Amino acid sequence: MTIRPAIPDDIPRIAAIWNAEIRNGTATFTTEEKSEADLLQRIRGADPFLALTDGGQLTGFACAGDFRAGPGYAHSKEITIYLDPVHHGKGQGRTLITALELELKALGTHLMVAAISGTNTGALAFHKAVGFNPGGILPQAGRKHGNWLDLHLLFKHL
Repeated sequence: MTIRPAIPDDIPRIAAIWNAEIRNGTATFTTEEKSEADLLQRIRGADPFLALTDGGQLTGFACAGDFRAGPGYAHSKEITIYLDPVHHGKGQGRTLITALELELKALGTHLMVAAISGTNTGALAFHKAVGFNPGGILPQAGRKHGNWLDLHLLFKHL
């Protein structure tokens, strides 16, 4: 396994993983797929965007972005982590999120926030296992595939 900053050549694989979840799942409430231009802007941005490769193939990614607008939130980042489903349960997520945490800590981040669908029990358990704490639940905060979805906010101080 190798973790490195994402590069433009990673964009098709990142888009495939992320957009499959956007189309079919409820891990994200958005229904707008990520375009190559969107992803290029993200990987070239100031916030970390890491790629995980295994055997030369991109198997997952993790990135951070602003939690909320405004200078008072400058030290808080919302994180995103996705693995190709065939790589779940192999320790790759733990390795990836640890690397993201180190990157964010080096940038002076004080708080990581994860916003997770209540239907995504695997992600909730994973984040709790890597030290995130419950921050609250927003009942029926989103709607996707005809269902109201609860949003769980989890946090970790660095």
